[in-house]
Amino acid sequence: MQDNSELIARAQAWLAEDPDPETREELAKLIDAEDTAELTARFAGTLQFGTAGLRGELGAGPMRMNRSVVIRAAAGLAAYLKAKGQTDGLVVVGYDARHKSADFARDTAAVMTGAGLRAAVLPRPLPTPVLAFAIRHLGAVAGVEVTASHNPPRDNGYKVYLGDGSQIVPPADAEIAAEIAAVTSLHDVPRPESGWEILGEDVLEAYLARTDAVLAPESPRTARVVYTAMHGVGKDTLLAAFDRAGFPAPVLVAEQAEPDPDFPTVAFPNPEEPGAMDLAFATAARTTPAPDLIIANDPDADRCAAAVKVGPGDYDWRMLRGDEVGALLAAHLVKRGARGTFAESIVSSSLLGRIAEKAGLPYEETLTGFKWIARVDGLRYGYEEALGYCVDPEGVRDKDGITAALLLTELASELKEQGRTFLDLLDDLALEHGLHATDQLSVRVEDLSLIADAMRRLREQPPTELAGLPVTKAEDLTRGTDTLPPTDGLRYTLDGARVIVRPSGTEPKLKCYLEVVVPVAARADLPAARARATDLLAAIKRDLSAAAGI
Repeated sequence: MQDNSELIARAQAWLAEDPDPETREELAKLIDAEDTAELTARFAGTLQFGTAGLRGELGAGPMRMNRSVVIRAAAGLAAYLKAKGQTDGLVVVGYDARHKSADFARDTAAVMTGAGLRAAVLPRPLPTPVLAFAIRHLGAVAGVEVTASHNPPRDNGYKVYLGDGSQIVPPADAEIAAEIAAVTSLHDVPRPESGWEILGEDVLEAYLARTDAVLAPESPRTARVVYTAMHGVGKDTLLAAFDRAGFPAPVLVAEQAEPDPDFPTVAFPNPEEPGAMDLAFATAARTTPAPDLIIANDPDADRCAAAVKVGPGDYDWRMLRGDEVGALLAAHLVKRGARGTFAESIVSSSLLGRIAEKAGLPYEETLTGFKWIARVDGLRYGYEEALGYCVDPEGVRDKDGITAALLLTELASELKEQGRTFLDLLDDLALEHGLHATDQLSVRVEDLSLIADAMRRLREQPPTELAGLPVTKAEDLTRGTDTLPPTDGLRYTLDGARVIVRPSGTEPKLKCYLEVVVPVAARADLPAARARATDLLAAIKRDLSAAAGI
């Protein structure tokens, strides 16, 4: 344990280099107050360059997101690119509307320019998929998106893509991290005041032109949508895409329509979180004529959520699970004659594999995250249960909440013309492939050691049964499998069920992904099958919690 004098000295050295007046003032106050507890938290190490980049709480010090950390990250990325021979390549930078995002984007452009690379910054805060598109569209060697996606307001992040338009994967992440660690002083990092390009609207126009291509030329465009941007950057791009497609203009959730880095109406700006969709449901209740669909983007608009009417009351709406939306989009694409590989991560529903097999299409499972899904050879459609969908891999090799919203609204329009709904199509899929029901046990912690303890407990004493179902196969994914590289996770195969346990890559959470499959003989059996699935999922949750000690 470092003594206080060493801690204060480290903080003072950081303060001397910090280019941001706000974090300088913050850190100076902590030093003056000799707040050793807070200083220890901020100087306990460095924010780790992990899942596609950096993410963390804003504040001063190496364990927080701030301009000093971002400048080092940019310098490390620049050094990595130059070591790979990209000495004068283009790096495109995008950013969302969170606190400090514009500053972090400008710092990144300055560092790239100072390193001899070319830099171009998107014209304003725009959805992450626009940045992912721009990388390949402009022939860039890398891209950076400044965003913390759906994290709390106090967070920001730094997502890195290479020239193929996909997020980084090993070994690039470790190699970039090594270059970041090699940056000794910010004074050694040239940061000119100008020299980079601010892109015009043409790059957004090129993205929007591709969004048209995800729809069938003569498909109906009649579905009415209520839309929330969740205080993020999705609204203008989504409205433009809907207008080009010829859909009715979405009714906006006014309280959440404009970017606001404080996210004042939600505890967490994530459509999956309890209460996040309440304003959308209220807007739908007072909209005439009644909408056919509610759509939500997360704050950087790479995710897409949907809710459907489930009863006669104004507030009888239900959020669809990511796995349900994933299956609906897959079925829609199959019906339209899509060819190519359907892919998903291991934590997503096995229903996609059944749909692909029945259609005679190739299917692949990957590790968690679109950095893996986007790299599948011949990808035509990819999705992940956390509301991420890639429906135009030639345009955006990442999840894209704008094009997913278009495709969902096309499907809703087709079903509307037939007098049917998403729920009817989900029933069809259950009859054809069995009822696939999924749920998640997610535990947020303050102390990360609790996650490590739970994983160790499960490794040392793996459950032999859950909900009365025998565990037929227990896999420790740190060893990898025939088709997957190693990852920190556990997979249990049961008779009619599957469980995966893993630490979150972006939040202090332990995540457990549950799936049960209940055979269904006839439509009349669906209610009983759903009740059976609900009971099984609840029992698996209970038994897994006990086994993990959480």
